[in-house]
Amino acid sequence: MGKFFFLGLALMILCGLWLTNSRAEFNSIKGDYVEVRTASVFAGACHYNGEVVTTGRDALMAWQVNSGSWNGVDLAGVRTVAVVSSDSNLSDTQAARRSELIVDKSASRAQELAIIDAIKTKYAVTLGKIVSVRNEPVEFKHEEKAYSISSSGIAAINVESMPDDLCCRMPQLVWYEPLIPLAGRKVGYTREALYSGGAVGDSWQRDGENSAFYGSFSF
Repeated sequence: MGKFFFLGLALMILCGLWLTNSRAEFNSIKGDYVEVRTASVFAGACHYNGEVVTTGRDALMAWQVNSGSWNGVDLAGVRTVAVVSSDSNLSDTQAARRSELIVDKSASRAQELAIIDAIKTKYAVTLGKIVSVRNEPVEFKHEEKAYSISSSGIAAINVESMPDDLCCRMPQLVWYEPLIPLAGRKVGYTREALYSGGAVGDSWQRDGENSAFYGSFSF
């Protein structure tokens, strides 16, 4: 009897490992990412010190999935925007945060649920309390080193690369880290970024500053 018990236990453990590994295979996505903060992320020390205690409490985050799936749902082509607001500069990870998610209207219901679960699972601390989820058209264009993201007048991002990759040549002037881990992280020049206001705060607009990060995300 003891022999059969231990054999059964071993089979249960092996099955559990197989299911875990199988699930992990389904939970892998990658794509393009852009974020814009309400503070310059690349600037002189005086500029940074002047903003860190007065602004930088809001951000727009945008994902475009290029390949992969989550819980068995193919997410290639799914686009999502998050609006994040904090009680203090977003460099303060202890401050309370609230966020709003906007999932592209063209995503199926299964894709919507999967991308929301993926983002909640991977970026819970970054987003804080998600107070609203919307289904709206989301446009995400990435052409060479320029990004253009928009969603029905709610949010918009227009970012391009900095001349001569100054953020790489002068890393001592990059004061923040992206809100999520990125491969090939670069600082972007924000031509325009805006949020029309709503669930997570008042409207805001920024332009003509080095307030963006962009790169590739994967998990």
